[in-house]
Amino acid sequence: MPRAIKNLLIGGLIIMTMGVPAATTANESKLTIVNPPNLGDPTPNGYSTAVIVPAGARMAYISGQGGQDSTGALSPDFAVQVEQAYANLRTALDALGARPDQVAKLTVFVVDHDMSKLGVLTQNVTAMFGETLPAQTLVPVPKLAIDPMLFEVEAVVVLD
Repeated sequence: MPRAIKNLLIGGLIIMTMGVPAATTANESKLTIVNPPNLGDPTPNGYSTAVIVPAGARMAYISGQGGQDSTGALSPDFAVQVEQAYANLRTALDALGARPDQVAKLTVFVVDHDMSKLGVLTQNVTAMFGETLPAQTLVPVPKLAIDPMLFEVEAVVVLD
C-alpha cells in the first residue's frame, strides 16, 4: 500500500474516532430536566417540559402498560387501572434493571379523557417519579386495545 494512502487511512481513523463519545461517568448518565420559566411550571401537572438524554446512552422502549393485574383482570375503576398500570410499568423497569429516574418520556392514553382525571394521573406520576418528572404527553382516545381498558402508559428509558 502506498505510504500516502496509508497515512490518509490512519488519519481518517483518527478523525472518525474523535467523534465517538467516551464512556460516560455516573454523573454524565443522568437525565437533565429542562423547564423554561417562560413556558410555566409543568410540575404541578406531573411532567417536565423537556428531558436531555446523555450522548451515547442506550435506550429502551417499554410498550404500553395497562391496568391489568397479574391474572389479566381489569377493574372498571379508572383510578385503580391507573395505579395498576404504573405498578406494571415499575415491573417492566425492574426487568430492565432500570429506575424511575431513568425514564425520559411517558406517553399516556386515556379513554374518554376529561379534566376530572388529571388529579388521578398526577398523583400516580408524582408517587412513582417524585421530583424527577419525565417529559410526558397525554393522548385522549375513544378506545384502547381491550374494551374495558381505560388507561395505558408507555415509556422511553435511558439505560446506564
